[in-house]
Amino acid sequence: MKTNKVVSAQKAAELIQDGQTISAAVSGHAGWPQEIIDAISERFLNTGHPKNITVVHGAGAGDFNDNGGTTTISHEGLIKRMITAYVGASPKTAKMVGQNKIECYFLPQGVITQLYTEIARKSPGLFSKVGLGTFIDPRLEGGKVNDITKEDIVKILEVDGEEYMFYKSFPIDFALIRGTTADTNGNITIEKEGKIMEFLPLAQAAKTSGGIVIAQVESLVNAGTLHPKQVVVPGICVDYIVVAEKPQRQTMNLVKVFDRAFAGEVKIPAGDVPPLPLDDSKIICRRAAMEIQPGPINLGIGIPQGIGNVASEEGVADLITPVSELGNIGGIPGVGLDFGHHYNAEATIPHHNSHVWFDGGNLNLAFFGLAQTDKDGNVNAAKFSGKLVGPGGFINVTSGSKQVVFCGTFTAVGLKIKIKDGEVVIEQEGKEKKFLDQVEQIAFSGKQAIKNGKPCLYITERCVFKLEREGMTLIEIAPGIDLEKDILTQMSFKPIISPDLRLMPEGIFKPKWGELKPILEAKIKNK
Repeated sequence: MKTNKVVSAQKAAELIQDGQTISAAVSGHAGWPQEIIDAISERFLNTGHPKNITVVHGAGAGDFNDNGGTTTISHEGLIKRMITAYVGASPKTAKMVGQNKIECYFLPQGVITQLYTEIARKSPGLFSKVGLGTFIDPRLEGGKVNDITKEDIVKILEVDGEEYMFYKSFPIDFALIRGTTADTNGNITIEKEGKIMEFLPLAQAAKTSGGIVIAQVESLVNAGTLHPKQVVVPGICVDYIVVAEKPQRQTMNLVKVFDRAFAGEVKIPAGDVPPLPLDDSKIICRRAAMEIQPGPINLGIGIPQGIGNVASEEGVADLITPVSELGNIGGIPGVGLDFGHHYNAEATIPHHNSHVWFDGGNLNLAFFGLAQTDKDGNVNAAKFSGKLVGPGGFINVTSGSKQVVFCGTFTAVGLKIKIKDGEVVIEQEGKEKKFLDQVEQIAFSGKQAIKNGKPCLYITERCVFKLEREGMTLIEIAPGIDLEKDILTQMSFKPIISPDLRLMPEGIFKPKWGELKPILEAKIKNK
């Protein structure tokens, strides 16, 4: 006999007991069941319960301005521990972690999403090469973020003479998921989402753990009325349904309540993607685009997102296949707060499956932001001057990709440049150096990359470096840039200067470029 699974958000919140573990499949606001989270916060403020809970999520939860996300439940005493890949989307949460008010572990985003499958099948944990040589490695920091985080949850184990990271399983007491429609049996569809998150393995992990699955949805329909192939989480895995009282808060991402193009309902003309202005970011993106290889590529958040705009402007969008760590494949990646969504996607696969594919070495090339690097080619993506952010999918994607290109300005905080007559003019230098003797925290290991024979480039608006066995090597310099004044004095270490040091391609500094298409066509022809 079927029972009524529909409850209010308040009743759902009352089910959570002190000390339990809750987990959500989230990316920004996508997948985040905000009304349930609001009810948990309200209950705690009124009663002091639940307290000392553990919160687990892969990608960031929040909008970077403390509206929603984990900010809502970041009350002292409510959260005891967090296991996540990213806290930067909820500044209040990050601040509490930095103040030692919440224990916190940063684990790779793909590891967390894949670990749900291991929990669901009663495996002791996940074996992975991802994280070796980074701050996740227990020989460095073990993913521990602050002083109060003591327990070791990651090990190094050897299998057939090879080292692996071992990420231990743990029980999930509550899986909080979000969908668009539920039927009265609890079957869940996600037609208004732009991503297929790790909803199903998370729900399965909770059920295996003896836990409870609660789904927040926009609407409820009768059993038997949903197309079975559109059901992402079957009703046998769902215990309770919360029908949102304010469905407009179920936003697709951080800037759109709903976008038919991101949902895959319509295709937009490629010409509708606006060109980038000619600035430092566009120069970097143009130079980076020259490294594109035939096959799947990944564009990380920040400056690399603009590579998709450059490809569209240059008329080569159909020659590349961008793949998001969140599962969207092909089309044109959204930029800024649209990160993770694609216009005109060819396919959308679940988040965790995307990371499985990446970890297997199937990605030809990954472009990521360049926040800090050092003389060994290490890159920091998680912690800056004590400010905690988290690596997100950075560690998974850079570990699995055959080649990595890091993209960023040469200095930070206040940098101002202009392009004049095809040359770079530094109007105001950034206050913070990004090329350091040693990064604050290793999210990408240059030594591991050298060991694995992984090609690595570091592209800025004024020069390009290549990681070689001998060290970081300067291979290109921009027109108008002075080697000593604009590069060497702005670094904390002395790089190797290539004997073949050359100018960066002059065309990328012009208002109209038009040289990318023949470059990519030649690569495709020679593949």
